[in-house]
Formats: sequence, C-alpha cells, structure tokens
Amino acid sequence: MIVLADLCLAGSALAQVDHKSVLVLYSTRRDSEFATVSEVELPRTLDVGLERDLDYYSEFIDVARFPEANYQVAFADFLRTKYQGVRFDLVIAVGDVAIEFIVGNRATLFQGAPLVYLANTRSAHGGANSTGVIVERNLGATLELVKTLQPEVTRVFVVTGAAAADKAFERQLRTQIGSLEERLAFTYLSGLPTEDLVRRVASLPEQSVVYYLLVTEDGAGNRFHPLDYVDRVAAAANAPTYSWVDSTMGRGVVGGSLYSQRDAAIQVGQVALRVLRGEHADSVPATVLDLNANHVDWRQLRRWNIDEARVPASSVVSFRNPGIWDRYRVYLLGALGLLFVQSALIAGLLLQRARRQRAERDLWKSQTALRTSYGQIRDLGARLLTAQETERSRIARELHDDISQQASLLAIDLSVIRRDAHGQRSDLTEEALNRAKSIIKSVHDLSHRLHPAKLRLIGLVPALRELQQELSHAEVSITFTDDNVPEILPHEITLCLFRIVQEGLQNAIKYSQAHRISVHLSGGSGILKLSIEDDGVGFDVNSVWGTGLGLISMGERVEPFGGDFHIHSKTGEGTRLEATVPLRAVEDRDTVAV
Repeated sequence: MIVLADLCLAGSALAQVDHKSVLVLYSTRRDSEFATVSEVELPRTLDVGLERDLDYYSEFIDVARFPEANYQVAFADFLRTKYQGVRFDLVIAVGDVAIEFIVGNRATLFQGAPLVYLANTRSAHGGANSTGVIVERNLGATLELVKTLQPEVTRVFVVTGAAAADKAFERQLRTQIGSLEERLAFTYLSGLPTEDLVRRVASLPEQSVVYYLLVTEDGAGNRFHPLDYVDRVAAAANAPTYSWVDSTMGRGVVGGSLYSQRDAAIQVGQVALRVLRGEHADSVPATVLDLNANHVDWRQLRRWNIDEARVPASSVVSFRNPGIWDRYRVYLLGALGLLFVQSALIAGLLLQRARRQRAERDLWKSQTALRTSYGQIRDLGARLLTAQETERSRIARELHDDISQQASLLAIDLSVIRRDAHGQRSDLTEEALNRAKSIIKSVHDLSHRLHPAKLRLIGLVPALRELQQELSHAEVSITFTDDNVPEILPHEITLCLFRIVQEGLQNAIKYSQAHRISVHLSGGSGILKLSIEDDGVGFDVNSVWGTGLGLISMGERVEPFGGDFHIHSKTGEGTRLEATVPLRAVEDRDTVAV
C-alpha cells in the first residue's frame, strides 16, 4: 500500500510538471474567419505535438469594433481578474494589435511567460523571450493574377471600409501596387455608405474588376462582418470580384493570390511546440513566410467567361463541377474492364463456335462419306446375297431339270433291264437301281437346300416346319413355334428369315453340340421377331465374330431391310440368335402366302 501511494504521488507530480497552460490572444473578433480556423488548428497542433494534457485559453481584443485606447485598459483589467493565479507556460499573440498589447502589459499580466506571435509586418517584435512567424500580406499579387486571367482589364475598383483597420489595408495596397499603376487605373471606393457602394459596383464600365480588401464599417457607421460584406459586393457587381484571403472563396469572388489562414495557424503552432518542449524563445529565430497561392473558383470563371486555359498551372481550382469522367471514373473504368472481359469471352466463344462448326462440317463430311461407303457396302452385300440366291436357284434348276431328270431316266432304264434280264444277274441290276434312286434323292435334297422352291408355294411357316422335321433326329430335338405371323410377307423377307433359320440350325447341330433347339417366330407392331436358342456349348462372340461367313451372312441378310441381328452366347451357356425385320412393302417384289 505504501509503494502504491508513492507511485500515485509521483504520477501526480509528473502530471503537474508536464501540464501546459497556453493563452492565445487574437486582434480580431471571435467570429472572424481567421479566429474560427485557428481555434481548430492551434489546439489540435499543440495537443498532438505535446502528447499530454493541455489547458488552452483564448481571448479576442476585437480592435475593429473597439479601437479606443481606454477599451484596451479595461480589457487588461478583465484578463488580470479572469486569470488571477494562473501561470501561463506560453502566450501566443495573433496580429500586430495583440503583439503590442502583450508587450505593453507583459510585466503585469504574463510575467515570465515566453511569447510566440503571428505578425503581418516585419516591424512587429515581441521583445525579450519571444519569437514568431511573420506573414506579410502580398496584396499586389492578386492584381498580377487579374492581368493573367483577364489581360483586357484596364480598371480596378478597390473596395475598403471606413474603420481604421479597413484604411490600413488600403494604405498597404497603395504601397504594393508599384508598376501596376502604369498598366491599370485604380479607383478607391473607400468608406462609402453601403447603398452608394452597391450602386457604384453595379454599373462599372467594361474591362473593369472589383478588388475587395476589407470592410468592417461603412461610411454610414454601420458595422459588418467582412465576409458578409463581400457577399453583397460580389452579388451586386457587374464585373468580376477578386480578393486576397482564402476565407472569401465560395462567396462570389473569382479568386486571387490568397493568403492561407489555416497554414498560418499551423506554422504558429509548430513554433509554439518548440518553445513548449523546452527551447528558449529567443533561440528560435523568427520566420518570414509567404503563404499566398493562386486560387480560383471554377464557377466564377464560367460566370464571367474567363478562359480556364489562362489559369496558371500551379493554381488551385475549387468548386469544379466534375464531368462525366470525373464523376463516374471508377464506374466507367469498371464498365470498360467488364466490356473488355466480355469482348474477350465473346471472341473466345466465337472462335470456339467457328472451330466447332468446322469440326461439325468435317464430321458431317466424314459421316456422309461413311454412310455412303456403308450404303455401298450394304448394297454390295445385298447384291452378293441376291446373286448368291440367283446362282443357287440356277444350280437348283439345273439339278432338278437336267441331272435329276437324266438320273430318273437312268432309273427307268435300269428297271427295264431288270425285267428283260429274266432274273439273270438281278442282284447287280437291283443294286444299280437303288444307287440311281439314292442319287436322285440326294440331287433333289441338294436342289431343295440350294433353293427351296416350296417357299413360293407353301410359305414361310410351313417351310420352317419342313426344315424342322428334316433336320430333327434322335440326338437333336428341334421345336418350332409361331405367333401372329402375317399371312402375306414379301418374298425377300421370307427368304431372309428362312436362310437365317437354316444357317442357325445347321450351326447349332454341327458346332454347338446342342440336344435341344427352339425356334420362335412372332409378329406385332409392324415387325417380325425371330429367335433361335440352343443348349449347346456356346462360344465367345467377340473372338469368333469375323472368323466365319455364316454369322456375318446372317447379319447382312437383315441389313437391307433395316433390321437388327444379335448373338448372345457364352462358353458353356448355349447360344441365342435374335433377328428383327420391319414389315414393309417391297416394290416390284412378289409376295407369298404363309
């Protein structure tokens, strides 16, 4: 507890040592523009720079409204009473009147306190233990800007008031215009009643401008805020109005070489910080600054048709109405970027579409060529099958009409010989006769297999039943069923299905080692469905396909009709053949009854 108490006492003592009290004394009234700006910038500059607590006080002499000497005596008594017992670490005087007041009352009011001042003339001095910033008003620089912006101007009407401070500005201007009097004619509208002044500036001759200096009191004794008065002058004048201080911007003036009050307050604050941080005031040299800069109102340039191209490059242009680019720069850039991206995407899509279309055309050409080739191959296959059937039919007719007939005649001759022989060598004759009959049957069967002529006579279903009976024997059981088979079928379809069944049964008997074979033929929905299923050894369709002509020929037989042919088989699981043929009329073809 003792240690904490000691720390608290030490902290309190340190706070008292570091605590700074500052009094700022203005020559102007409290609501002057310079006081308003300084009361923002000075406390902020000092508080930030000290990084500790600050007691900040400010007072206003208001010399423009109270110029009497006895007022300053009373004002000194007021300060003595108000700040009795307060020790100031620094006093800041703003303006020449405030400097003179502090120098005259320093011993009694601010004894021992260093002084930092802001003066408008080099002759101002704060005495011992003081330093400051000197910012001389350059009133003539605005007239140089007038000749730059409006080289045609020949006359300048200077507006000032009747108060002592107003007249001081007029005197200062007269000392600064120098050689400008040779190029410009000056008329001083000084100390006029406001009504007279308004009438004068409202009817100025051509090639004239108004130069507003300061009006705190007019010739009729009326007092004004200087900025309120410039509003009246600029609104009434029929010529452009110029000024010398930045506080008049936005009040109807074109502009001028303007004194920056904010910069002046900041500069005074920086010098005050050096003294508050421990530097002796006398060791800090007074600084002479030029805080004027060309500043114009863009709206007034447009109002008076002043060419913006004449504005010096280093000038500040305020109140510029932003153009479309200035207002929407971010959006325009974003839109342009988006447009660029969209254009790139569109170009990419168009390029991709062109490539796709080219690929589609190439594919279409390839498909067309493939279809043409496939059609040619299929047509060739159909022609080959037709030629094969034609040749089979020719051979069958030859066998039936020629060889079979000759064999029959031979059999007849052998029968006659047998009867005439009267029993001699009858065994040989009988054997020759049997052999001839066997040859006749074989030729007949071969002719039937080559070209089943009965198809045209008895139809598909009876022909398949005969084929079933013909190929069935003790080791192989063949069943045939049919369902909804149309009565009338094109001969080509009849022959196609008969050949598929014939080839399928022969393959099942010869290669599949099947014991049971079932054949089913059904119709419906404009198609014929054929299935041949056996319980044989089966085979690998992929490895066997293409090695024999039988399977290929069965598939090729249904293609000309737009049909399908499938083989389902696995080793050891039997085989199933499926053929589907659409039923449609075949032009120029005969049909047969089922």
